[in-house]
Amino acid sequence: MRRSFIIFYALIIYALTELAWWGYLLVKLMPSSLAMITGEGSIFIIVFLVGAYWLHRSIIRERKLQEQKKNFLLSVTHELKSPLASMKILLQTIQKRDLSKQQTMDFVGKCLTDIERLDDMVENMLLASKIDNRSYSFPKDKFNLSVLVDSIVNRLQLSKCESNQQVIDAEIEPKIQITGDKFALTSVVTNLIENAIKYSGPCEIVEVKLFSKDSRVFLQVADHGIGIADGEKNKIFDKFYRVGSEDTRNTKGTGLGLYIVKEVLEKHQASIKVKDNRPVGSIFEVVFG
Repeated sequence: MRRSFIIFYALIIYALTELAWWGYLLVKLMPSSLAMITGEGSIFIIVFLVGAYWLHRSIIRERKLQEQKKNFLLSVTHELKSPLASMKILLQTIQKRDLSKQQTMDFVGKCLTDIERLDDMVENMLLASKIDNRSYSFPKDKFNLSVLVDSIVNRLQLSKCESNQQVIDAEIEPKIQITGDKFALTSVVTNLIENAIKYSGPCEIVEVKLFSKDSRVFLQVADHGIGIADGEKNKIFDKFYRVGSEDTRNTKGTGLGLYIVKEVLEKHQASIKVKDNRPVGSIFEVVFG
């Protein structure tokens, strides 16, 4: 890519130099045409530079996209290997050792948790692909959003702080009905909660609130983690984008979650905004209606 930039800029310099030289020769041969040559040459230079600028931007954008795709593939590889390695060890332990029923059930439960993690990641990638290809129609039906959010919280919930994991504190107003794509909105809620857990510190509380107000439905997911800089609040919803500090890059993830959240909510005429939590952390607020 660096070589491409060198060639690109060299060609621009060469073209401008040649243009200046030929302009000089024309003026020397036809002094009376100075105004015409200068005017047309200026227009040509302006058009040339504008085209070069947009071409430069396209190259930069393509370079950035290629880097993001590379990071995405590395992240996916890590995301796949980690739970698979964990399940392999657990199943080999069950196979080779004489465990009690309680120990076996505990290991099976951990395997199921890893399977759910893999399933969420695969569903994210499939949904992102369908959104990009415009092959997903977002079928909408009326359903109970309260039940959906509660079930996702229960699936991701830990009753106590173990192994430096987070605890979800949920306040869910019952019987909130909305019309939408239940499958896609399941991905939205799951991604928001998992994102809050992912970027929170050990044993930090993640708060989930669902309530209705003034004929609108609000879903808030708040964490007390590292927070998001103001300059990155709009970028985090871009495909493959991950927050730029080294701490967050070392966390698990593919950079697809918030992209899916934004795309799905746009199809439901819903909005999402990111606010700073106090004293630290972030609040993602989704508004339906």
